Amino acid sequence: MAYVITQRCCNDASCVAECPVDCIRPRPGDPQFASAEMLYIDPDTCIDCGACYEACPVDAIYAEEDLPAHLDGFRDVNAGFFARHPLEPDMSAPPPVRRLAKNLGTLRVAIVGTGPAACYAAEQLLVAGTVEVEMFDRLPTPWGLARYGVAPDHAQTRGVTDMFASAFKRDALQMYLNTEIGTHIGHAELRESAHAVIYAVGAPADRRLDIPGEDLAGSVSATEFVAWYNGNPGYTDRVFDLSADRAVIVGNGNVALDIARVLTMDPDELARTDIADHALAALRESAIREVVILGRRGVLQAAYTAPEFRALGQLDGVDIVVDPGDLVFDEAAQAYRAGTEAPYELGLKLAAAEEFAGRSPRDGNKRIVFRYCVSPTEVVGADRVRALRYVRNVLTGPVAAPTARPTEDTSELDTSLVVRAVGYRGEPVGGLPFDHRRGVLPTAGGRVVDPAGVPVPGVYAAGWIKRGPRGVIGSNRGDAEETVAAILDDFTAGVLPTPVRDRAALTDLVRARQPDVVDRTAWQAVDRAERAAGAAAGRPRVKLATVAELLATARRG
Repeated sequence: MAYVITQRCCNDASCVAECPVDCIRPRPGDPQFASAEMLYIDPDTCIDCGACYEACPVDAIYAEEDLPAHLDGFRDVNAGFFARHPLEPDMSAPPPVRRLAKNLGTLRVAIVGTGPAACYAAEQLLVAGTVEVEMFDRLPTPWGLARYGVAPDHAQTRGVTDMFASAFKRDALQMYLNTEIGTHIGHAELRESAHAVIYAVGAPADRRLDIPGEDLAGSVSATEFVAWYNGNPGYTDRVFDLSADRAVIVGNGNVALDIARVLTMDPDELARTDIADHALAALRESAIREVVILGRRGVLQAAYTAPEFRALGQLDGVDIVVDPGDLVFDEAAQAYRAGTEAPYELGLKLAAAEEFAGRSPRDGNKRIVFRYCVSPTEVVGADRVRALRYVRNVLTGPVAAPTARPTEDTSELDTSLVVRAVGYRGEPVGGLPFDHRRGVLPTAGGRVVDPAGVPVPGVYAAGWIKRGPRGVIGSNRGDAEETVAAILDDFTAGVLPTPVRDRAALTDLVRARQPDVVDRTAWQAVDRAERAAGAAAGRPRVKLATVAELLATARRG
């Protein structure tokens, strides 16, 4: 028997280092790793030891005989990867963990943000030697998009936060939640309080469509819709019009698929997740029966990952609709899909699309409809959304990354809700250099650099604010490794500025400026309360969704 990696794989690669026979691919450093949508286990080499199962932070690995029925197809998905990429084991020892020399003293690092990129960086710093880490977040809760961005029906994906919580039990790490850098503590003051500051603030802004009517009531961003149903306290007061029978999502990445699932799932199923109570109540009253997902380019270029697309087919009471005409390819596209340059996951996406296209609709089912090669041109309505107009595109240029050009063929969809899910974007940070075109802090090897390419002393970046909004949770691990390596090199070389205030002085400053700061102990009280409420209701947790509730619970703890 072998072990099998399934849909929830986060690409963290924790399993790779634990495998005694080196049968998991792709590995960090392999050519396919940066673009891989998940990892795979070679069934012919796996010795059924279970080391990968124990290491997986998101419970994505199963013994072959224990695969749930809805995940059974991943047996062939894993084997298929090695049919295309035959395994060539490399039993050389992994590189040693970077450690600081003991005679260098204590390295102090402040991290702005507590999402996955920030947490991976903190985790790696804590094993590097004598290091003190201070983590800051403007919200009263940690974990960033791992708490407020992962879809509620993907509870196991949030399991990575349990790994972080376990690693952060030492006093070498302190948390300052409900504390905003730039408001409660100045950026300069923070930089004076540590040898190095890592900005891991993500990409909080959404990209716009830049079409007429985009700001009408009922036209919303995926950022706010996802934050609303996940209980982000900054979005609990949002109200969305779910009164029509159709919603339209512009963009076809994984976030679009998450929103489509939430809008079409049985509310009784959602009630077993940690979805925010206010969102669940609204979804119980929803009239939406159809969600249309618009993609600017074709099936071959769709942005969603193969595991998430395939999983849509397991939704009870929901038809997935793909036009068979979208699966007719010209000679260039046929050559690409059959060629070695096409990613392995492309074949998985196409197989799922072909399966969906061959299905017959079932009476009484809701529908998720995929439309490819279309772009929105106008959100229609007087004071609120009534419809969305769109144009059909033709694709020119290389099949792997073609340009979408509009035609004269236009159409319109009646709807009361348009959700733009066309990507996130970073925002400028504290007077630091900023690349406005890419929406990131400009960096070189994790170091923030000025327009001349010279590093800003003691300032680093990790995650989406460093590389742009792409990748899954585990993609941040390698990203953080690069940044932490730069900090360790710079500290060893003696080029980091010496802090002007010690750790106790920083704590005093924070508490004087923000009496409602939530530390790690207070957050643990919130965490216990949410989990206890969830256990009583048969759910993973019941989220406290307002700042007042969170602070009251933190104080009681």
